[in-house]
Amino acid sequence: MKIQKQTIDFSAQEFLSAEPFSEKKAFLLNSKITEEELPEFTVEVTNSNHAFWVKEICEVTLSSAIARGTGISGRSPELLIEKIHKGEAVIAFASDGRWAGFSFISSWDNGRYVSNSGLIVAPEFRHTGLAKTIKRKIFELSRQKYPEARIFSLTTGLAVMKMNHELGFEPVTYSELTTDELFWENCKSCVNCPILLNKERKNCLCTAMMYDPKNVSSTI
Repeated sequence: MKIQKQTIDFSAQEFLSAEPFSEKKAFLLNSKITEEELPEFTVEVTNSNHAFWVKEICEVTLSSAIARGTGISGRSPELLIEKIHKGEAVIAFASDGRWAGFSFISSWDNGRYVSNSGLIVAPEFRHTGLAKTIKRKIFELSRQKYPEARIFSLTTGLAVMKMNHELGFEPVTYSELTTDELFWENCKSCVNCPILLNKERKNCLCTAMMYDPKNVSSTI
């Protein structure tokens, strides 16, 4: 059975006309939330106190992947706790203290590459623009910690592709990604891994995108 991968046109009008980031901007897709009613969020680099939220982060990430019917590389609670303690993640809270979102970074090939992964927003705070704020914060953290690294992202989500595009990411082939075997080992927990292996890791259902600081002016 042949599986046809959707081709994304990054020169299309919906990408080229994308509006710049705004932490207060509401993306109201089928939502009744108005800009005046938007909840206030705090998005910060993690520390050891945030390990308390790992269980909820893992549960919401898994349930979201199941609901979308998409593949996802598994992230163990131990991995997320490590990222949180090392300050290699960002976490978001609503004004009432509820956990609202999360994302983390990983470095590969001795810091030559960095991946932005695990972007998740709690269901009650989706369509508020929070995902964009988290995406920009994790991108800024990646640039601060690894200023010379190539930053890459693998995703099947159009919304994440648009966010990446606005930050200066460009679509690339899998051959341009890290060759670190540990990174590819993480893909084995994804339901789409057989496709990746059958394609000899040359492509899969995810779109690969990369920000190369040598080729792109900083967007921070």
